[in-house]
Amino acid sequence: MLAKVFSSALVGIDAILVDVEVDIAQGLPQLSTVGLPDGAVKESKDRVKAALKNSGYDFPNRKITVNLAPADVRKEGASFDLPISIGILAATGVIKEGLLKRYILLGELSLDGGVKPVRGCLSVAVAAREAGLAGIIIPAENVAEGGVVEGVDVIGVTELAEVVEFLNGNRDIVPYRADIDALFGQGGDPGDDFSEVRGQEHAKRALEVAAAGSHNLLMIGPPGSGKTMLARRIPSILPPMLFEEAIETTKVYSVMGLLERDHALISTRPFRSPHHTISDVGLIGGSNTPKPGEVSLSHNGVLFLDELPEFKQHVLEVLRQPMEDGRVTISRALSSVTYPSRIMLVAAMNPCPCGYLSDPVHQCSCTPLMIHRYRSRVSGPLLDRIDIHIEVPAVKYRDLSDRGETESSAAIALRVSRSREVQKERFKGTRVRSNAQMTARMIRKFCEPDEAGNRMLEVVTDRLGLSARSYTRILKVARTIADLEGVENIQEHHISEAIQYRSLDRKT
Repeated sequence: MLAKVFSSALVGIDAILVDVEVDIAQGLPQLSTVGLPDGAVKESKDRVKAALKNSGYDFPNRKITVNLAPADVRKEGASFDLPISIGILAATGVIKEGLLKRYILLGELSLDGGVKPVRGCLSVAVAAREAGLAGIIIPAENVAEGGVVEGVDVIGVTELAEVVEFLNGNRDIVPYRADIDALFGQGGDPGDDFSEVRGQEHAKRALEVAAAGSHNLLMIGPPGSGKTMLARRIPSILPPMLFEEAIETTKVYSVMGLLERDHALISTRPFRSPHHTISDVGLIGGSNTPKPGEVSLSHNGVLFLDELPEFKQHVLEVLRQPMEDGRVTISRALSSVTYPSRIMLVAAMNPCPCGYLSDPVHQCSCTPLMIHRYRSRVSGPLLDRIDIHIEVPAVKYRDLSDRGETESSAAIALRVSRSREVQKERFKGTRVRSNAQMTARMIRKFCEPDEAGNRMLEVVTDRLGLSARSYTRILKVARTIADLEGVENIQEHHISEAIQYRSLDRKT
């Protein structure tokens, strides 16, 4: 007796179709699982046996072989409990084969036959649509995230008996339908507002430019100057997420099991701020069974690294490739997975160990050697990949005591959104979504400055000895400044402002 049930396994943030083949033959009673299962999948035999018996079904006292194909892909987690138990019931004739070939089944079983939630249902729904299947049968607690995908019936179940009755046509279960507009509207409070910031007009302008072009940003200033406060207000001026971006980001959170039940779609841009004691695996992802790290959880959002030199140097160095490529590839002996990491990196640091270098009020107590050692913790290649470096000086009393109205985040966000619309039109038909992601060919096409701008760029590049990467970063930032101004051609003052945002290059 042989039966086949469709299930799914996660590879990175995507799901692949898995055939769960169940063969029941004569022999000593046992249940063996093959097809590269991990420990949780191997343990499913005890859960499946108890769940079937406690749900009122007979467990066959024969030799049962379960094959999970393709056999060269590692299968993880308890989500195969439900398809294995349904496969056993189909092989013994309890379930008809009609509807069985139209659905992907996924779910962990409790010993009493209840169906528990699992990870990655959004990716599984996408896989079902791409395979041309009617839908997916998943735990009721996961239907909200699966229902985000259109064109797929999402059937939510709470116990094994429900699945059996549905597949036999004895019970109707209404597919879940997600209200996409409502999901986008539940983004919540954007957080702190720029209207609360006193002074720091130069820094606020730099943050607006960074948000408009999704540029990486480094703030340098003494303790208490407002670096962290400014960074935490960046989400309030970022443009709304596109639906495609929301799906990509939600996939990452789904495979990590971080989605809240009443927030099935990540509709606001993530803001992640890991502590400086984080490991390279925690930041980039990895471990024996590769999992996404902070850079992937920040996909399409902001990764904020406060006290940048306090991070371990080898941890910072692993950021270089994800910042450049927009993805992280983790290779292990048995598998290689790729996670998205298209992030806007925002970092903050003090100018020296004591924090008061160049401060007009406090005296710096650091020696030149101490300052050199402190700054050398952040390598030149990493700094080269940061588009904007700005100094954030201490705020003066007259600015702190000013009770006048300052520009709100909503006003800044409006200009940022207009700039992003220009970029969206410019890069239509490509995978590029912002100026920061432009390729060398795009830079030559869209970032040609006028004659005066070219002369200024030539003088500055030769005088400061800028690298080719720094040169292209200046052009990208100038392109964003021109977009904010609403002009098509890059002019001299756009280049001049972009050069001002390379404060560390000016000190070399």
